[in-house]
Amino acid sequence: MISTILSPKSRMQRNPEVDKVNHMEPEGWRNRALRWTALLRRLGSEAVGIVFPPVCCGCGRLTGDHHAVCPACWSGLRLIERPYCEILGLPFAFDPGPGSLSPEAIADPPVFDRLRSVAIHDGVVRDLVHGLKYRDRTDLAPMMGEWMIRASDGAVAAADMIVPVPLHAFRLWRRKFNQAAELARVIAGHAGKPYRPDVLRRIKRTSRQVGLGARAREENVRGAFVVPESGRPGLSGKRIILVDDVYTTGATVSAATRALKRAGAGDVTVLTFARAMSGPI
Repeated sequence: MISTILSPKSRMQRNPEVDKVNHMEPEGWRNRALRWTALLRRLGSEAVGIVFPPVCCGCGRLTGDHHAVCPACWSGLRLIERPYCEILGLPFAFDPGPGSLSPEAIADPPVFDRLRSVAIHDGVVRDLVHGLKYRDRTDLAPMMGEWMIRASDGAVAAADMIVPVPLHAFRLWRRKFNQAAELARVIAGHAGKPYRPDVLRRIKRTSRQVGLGARAREENVRGAFVVPESGRPGLSGKRIILVDDVYTTGATVSAATRALKRAGAGDVTVLTFARAMSGPI
């Protein structure tokens, strides 16, 4: 009787399809889920592209990609490329050889270690800066930040942290955001570097720099920045990328650099999207 019950012939026949499902490896289900997720994301992206088609960040014409400029706007950019001064990033009209310095860098060395900028502050570049700064176009920051990483010439890759030039609390309250911080956040995210807006604080409510001469700008921002106690840990000897939107006379970033170096920073690279200047030297 017992042997009959346990006999293989008397057992319930197994369903091959059920057995296949029961023994399917978890990786199979996971791969299917990933494929469905990727498909849904692609469909969602295409739907967004239909409702909000990609347009040129400069002129608004239709383009092939988001966060890009059209060929016409691109051709109008005055990009700052080598050869240029190793310290001030001033473009040379001809190549004087590697490691060359401009007369300005030799006669009046800056407090920061080097300056790098994407392009000259005119035309499309000026429109992009004004769009971000005055028209709340924070959607421009991803493209501008990526260009800044390339313009850094390896400085971002070698840096220990990314620090934006801060706004005074009152101006930040009025503007609602800091354009330098938006750019710095993008740069830090893409480069995988620590984003440290806590390192610098603006304690002096300065007048707007627009319209001021070089000497007036320097006096306006004198003593405007400090490194608070909360920002000092881990700063000693570090390589810092100091981010701003535009470099004009250097008064603002120089004042910020002095505060950083007094607190122990070892190396400061100033990185801006635009640079105001007349032409190559």
